[in-house]
Amino acid sequence: MLREDPELAEPIDAARREQATHECTAREMWISPGNLAAQGSLMPAGGIGLLVLEGLLIRRVGIDQRSGAEVLGEGDVLRPWLDERESSTLNLTTGWSVIEPARFAVLDEDFVQNLGRYPELAVSLIARALQRSRTLAVNMAIVHQARVDVRLHMLLWHLAGRWGRVRSDGTVLPVRLTHSVLADLVAARRPTVTSALSDLSRRGLVRWEDDAWLLSGEPPGELLDLAPGASAGARHTG
Repeated sequence: MLREDPELAEPIDAARREQATHECTAREMWISPGNLAAQGSLMPAGGIGLLVLEGLLIRRVGIDQRSGAEVLGEGDVLRPWLDERESSTLNLTTGWSVIEPARFAVLDEDFVQNLGRYPELAVSLIARALQRSRTLAVNMAIVHQARVDVRLHMLLWHLAGRWGRVRSDGTVLPVRLTHSVLADLVAARRPTVTSALSDLSRRGLVRWEDDAWLLSGEPPGELLDLAPGASAGARHTG
């Protein structure tokens, strides 16, 4: 697992890191696009959860036919079998969907037994969970922007901070998100999102080509103010 995600091993002393890499192995699991609930029989009974190695997922939470959504991908730690409805006083609907073929490291009870010898690795996994909460806080701030086109522009740049790559004509975000998913992510109606994306394209800021979003220019200044730290968790590469 640590060869797949070497960043997790960085806090471990170099003299012990190779041994940790050898001992802290995890079962691999692939899941095809679709509803994650249908894969319930594959989920571990205990342990920490799943570490996303590849792929893209959407987590939705709905109240009264209105949904919010969260995008998860490489590096995220999740426990999709937990039912948030059991701890809520609201009438929630929840669901997980795999939108790009996903590969996971299963951090089950066998993994936890080996983890006890490397507490630094536990700290790294906790840091990943906390980073996810900070990312959600930025998402909430984006949703509070008044204009839908601004929300979309900021959201795409926010996602590019993790999964984008720079090339000569702009920043490429190879993430396939339908207009319906984008509508959930920015708290808008799908027709409004379609119209806003057309406007952004006409202004030369965002366009869809070759199965990826191409973002031109620089990130919106407002997004830089919202970011939780200068470059915390960023995977943006040049």
